[in-house]
Amino acid sequence: MASLDRVKVLVLGDSGVGKSSLVHLLCQNQVLGNPSWTVGCSVDVRVHDYREGTPEEKTYYTELWDVGGSVGCASSIKSTRAVFYNSVNGIILVHDLTNKKSSQNLYRWSLEALSKDSSPTGIIVSNGDYDREQFAENSVPLLLIGTKFDQIPETKRNDVLTRTAFLSEDFNAEEINLDCTNPRYLAAGSSNAVKLSRFFDKVIEKRYFTRDPSQMQSFTDRRRFNFKSLHNE
Repeated sequence: MASLDRVKVLVLGDSGVGKSSLVHLLCQNQVLGNPSWTVGCSVDVRVHDYREGTPEEKTYYTELWDVGGSVGCASSIKSTRAVFYNSVNGIILVHDLTNKKSSQNLYRWSLEALSKDSSPTGIIVSNGDYDREQFAENSVPLLLIGTKFDQIPETKRNDVLTRTAFLSEDFNAEEINLDCTNPRYLAAGSSNAVKLSRFFDKVIEKRYFTRDPSQMQSFTDRRRFNFKSLHNE
């Protein structure tokens, strides 16, 4: 097992959205009984079978780097996180489905990680339109995961899912909505499990089967955007 090739996947999002619980579920297939705040970064490993069931099947380590979710503007916080953004092969963006602000902040997190030279509080807001192409042109695979799905009232579920669908389009990423305290949301053969496997396959392909797989693309064209792109009424 020690000789397995590996990929590095960042797990980004605000504090309290459930990143640690998600990572524990993905890597241990168990519910995290007593989640705590992540300081700095914690790393767990998931074993993934690339292109499972095909002649190309191969087993890889996927390292999930759970980055602390503080959005403070202190330079010490910014410089600490920058260390984790090197040589990244994929990004999982995590937001709380019951907290719209955590969804909005995913734009900040993704731009910080992909550009590696700005803090989440330093890049908002202009009167111009958000340009979705800055993510469409990004070479790093993204996956959008919404947590606390069970806490959305039935009467509001359609509105929330419509909003997150637009978010998924903006990031050019598939979305998974789940409850981190219920492993059945990622049961083998479920649509969520298929999306997750497809994402990890894409990460591995970018890392090992493309010409420039290991370097994160930097956003040299620093477009500004507003949060009207979230399609709020």
